[in-house]
Amino acid sequence: MRNISPAKWTLIAVGFLVIFYIGSVVWFEARLGYNQPQNNSTIVIATFDGDGNRNERVVRLTVLDDRNYIAANHWPRAWYRQALKNPELEVKLKNSFESYIAVPMQGDELEFVESGYQLGFEFRFRTGFPPRKFLRLDRQ
Repeated sequence: MRNISPAKWTLIAVGFLVIFYIGSVVWFEARLGYNQPQNNSTIVIATFDGDGNRNERVVRLTVLDDRNYIAANHWPRAWYRQALKNPELEVKLKNSFESYIAVPMQGDELEFVESGYQLGFEFRFRTGFPPRKFLRLDRQ
């Protein structure tokens, strides 16, 4: 093997780490999207695409000041784009689906939600630090 300078070795090592990190984020997101784990802080929402096809997704619910909020905390966010195009959702909070309207956040309310909707560094690191987008769920 040729003589490779320490700077080139460092560049190779950093490149390998970046590729490994991106691969681990893709693997984590794919596994999470496929399994869609549910717990006490999650709900199931149903969005509808332009053709009226129903798409169910598990999302985290956060209640702040007696209002329901959900966030797109991952890179895959087709459900969020569908909710913006057609804000009429169905939400399963307890045992059955009920009609809700998805309302995008802005201004003071967005700042309030961002401050109250915290995620830990480990989760943000594992998901590749995606930008978060919020919706308020209003009962129809």
